[in-house]
Order: sequence, then C-alpha cells, then structure tokens
Amino acid sequence: MPRDAETTTTEAVVTIDKAASAPGTTASGGAGDRGELAAIARARTAGLRRALGINGVRIALVLVWLGSWELAARHLIDPFYYSMPSKIWERLVGWFTEGTAQGSIWEQISVTLQEAVAGFALGAAGGVVLGIVLGRSRFLSDVCAPFIKAVNAIPRIILASLFIIWFGLGMQSKIATAFVLVFFAVFFNAFQGAREVDRNLVNNARILGAGRFQVLWTIVVPSATSWILASLHSAFGFAIIGAIVGEYTGADKGLGLLINHSQGTFDSAGIYAGMIIITVLALLAEYLLTLLEGRLLRWRPAASGHDVQI
Repeated sequence: MPRDAETTTTEAVVTIDKAASAPGTTASGGAGDRGELAAIARARTAGLRRALGINGVRIALVLVWLGSWELAARHLIDPFYYSMPSKIWERLVGWFTEGTAQGSIWEQISVTLQEAVAGFALGAAGGVVLGIVLGRSRFLSDVCAPFIKAVNAIPRIILASLFIIWFGLGMQSKIATAFVLVFFAVFFNAFQGAREVDRNLVNNARILGAGRFQVLWTIVVPSATSWILASLHSAFGFAIIGAIVGEYTGADKGLGLLINHSQGTFDSAGIYAGMIIITVLALLAEYLLTLLEGRLLRWRPAASGHDVQI
C-alpha cells in the first residue's frame, strides 16, 4: 500500500478512536461498539480502495508509455537510436542469465553498491557532524564559509577525474566521488537544522544546569533530525550518481563501466537496461530510508491527510 494511502487510513482510524473515547460519545451497550467497529472497517476499506486506485492508475500510465514507445519504435522512429522496450527486456534477461562482457551482472551491481554505500555512509557522517558543529558555532561557520562554498562550486566531473588520478581505477576513487556529492547534500541540511533550534528551549536547558554537550545531544541533534533525514533521501541517489560518474570516468568494474561500454558499441538497449537497474537500486534504498525515518520520527505528529507526499 502506498505511504500516503497508509497515512490516510491510519489517521481515519485514529480519529475514530479519539471520537469514540471522548466523553459522551461512547454508547453503553453493544450497539455503540458495533457502530465503532463498522466505522473503522469503512475507514480501512476506503484506504484500501484509494491505494488500489492509485496503483491502478500508475500501472496504466506505465503500460501506456511502454506500449506507445514500442509502437513508435516499430513504425515511426529508428530503434537503433531509441531502442524499444522489447529489446531492453531482452538485454536485461541476457545480462542476468548469460552475464555481460565485463563479467557477471551481479558482480557489477555489487561493486557499484559497495561504492555507493561506502560513499553514502562517510559523506552522511561527515556532513552531519560538520553541519551541526558549524551550525552551533557562528565563529567557525564564518571562517569556513568561503572555503565550503568554493569546494561546493567545483564541478563534480572534474573532481572525479582528479580522484581517478589520485586513487586509481579501484573503488577508492568512486567512493571519494560519492562522498563529495553526499557530504554537501547532508551538510547544508544539518547546518540549517542546527541553526533552527528553538533558542528558548536551549536557554531553559542551560538554566536547569545542562552543559554544552548535553544541550547538543538532547536538544540540537533531535531537533535537526528531521532536516538530516530529509536530506538522506536524496543523498543516496547522489551516492549512486557519484559511483556511476566515477565508473564512467574510469573503472574496471561496475554499472557505470557497463553503460559506458554500451555507449561505445552504440547499444542503446544496454544503456536503458543499465538505467533501469540503477533506478531499481535507488528505489529500494528510498524504501529502506523511509522505514528508518518512520522509526526515528515516531514522536512527530502525523501529517495531515490532505498533504501531498512524494
């Protein structure tokens, strides 16, 4: 069930439960209990119908898009340049059953994932720590601001080329590229989150005797968690981009090398197939990060059912 549909159903049930527990609303007999159960069942049914409707429309859009592409490639456009869904599917099946020119497809996926996860972990940790530290120290932030902005302004493709020279064609250069992309995405959110902490809350904690570390750990970090987790959703996508860009620049294994090889042989189906694999990996990571966010932010009030969730 989609996340927005689950939220709508949960809020409806919670609202019914609150209404049922309010004074003067609970019936003394079994009729009231049956009414409450019926209302909960209707809310759940409505949420399920909404989820099915959303998924149905999504599947229909994908089928229409793929069907129109297939027909256009067979009758209107040159499939040599634009490929077609049937050829992309054949390429995916071939990669997963027979392997690629660079070896097993699972080995290519494993290498890219290792690079992306390592760069994501290091970049997120560095961005969170430095963002919170500079966010709470105006002197340090004023000193480091021009240097951070200067490094952030450097095109990443140039850094990827430098990392290839510095660290070679192995995983280290790809991890470094992913690290740079993730670091700045997380840093600016952590910095802003640390700056947005309620001053009155901090002052009250200090009046009660809390030290600097206690204020940082019990107030600043929890307050910045929403900002940090919001940045992590896009940060893993940046980590995959960093790994792919590094592999595309120069590598001996990985999905980026596979796409680069497909480009060199004018295999448009191979390029699309590589894109699909990368997209699936990014969506799986997004799903896991959403679960993590839900566990860490249980204390936060539920969003309104009318809010649009992406």
